[in-house]
Amino acid sequence: MSDFYKKILDNNKKWVEEKLGQDPNFFQDLSKGQNPPLLWIGCSDSRVPANEITGTKAGEVFVHRNIANMVIHSDMNMLSVLDYAVNVLKVKHVIVCGHYGCGGVKAAMGNSSYGIIDNWIRHIKDIYRLNKEKLIHIEDEEERFNKFVELNVKEQVLNLAKTSIVQGAWKDGQELTLHGWVYGLNSGYVTDLDVNFSSNEDLHELYQLDI
Repeated sequence: MSDFYKKILDNNKKWVEEKLGQDPNFFQDLSKGQNPPLLWIGCSDSRVPANEITGTKAGEVFVHRNIANMVIHSDMNMLSVLDYAVNVLKVKHVIVCGHYGCGGVKAAMGNSSYGIIDNWIRHIKDIYRLNKEKLIHIEDEEERFNKFVELNVKEQVLNLAKTSIVQGAWKDGQELTLHGWVYGLNSGYVTDLDVNFSSNEDLHELYQLDI
């Protein structure tokens, strides 16, 4: 057994003991069900943990993660999570959170092949193509990279808003707001990109904006 593997097993025991020390009924209460107000759609990057970033407790965040925090209309995994979160758990907020330094977004900026992931990042390359005129005029490479990360998040929030699941919730008058964030790996802070939708009226306003 590797040292790391043994360490994470030991860490679990310490975590359980710590939680029980704080509240003897912690796990019993947790097992009764969940009522999270938030769905987090984030990147699979190991450096972007939803609960730690937001300071939330177990049971407060429903999470879906994939490479480059994508919302793709043919992705049944993402759609299943979204449907359960919106229609069963009745979350009130959905955050799409990208992060500066995202490897998936970086890969989409170049022409190298990375194997099967090439099929996934093809969707991100489309976003680059649609925003090429904005991006090619940014001379600083890191600044251009950061801007592309932000544009990708905005596009994914827009994709999220157009899903039949979100559209159905808004049509039924359900309280549901979508947000776009970017997390700074080198600072720990999140930036709200000010793409916040609570209705189709908000969505229509966005179409008039230069995103």
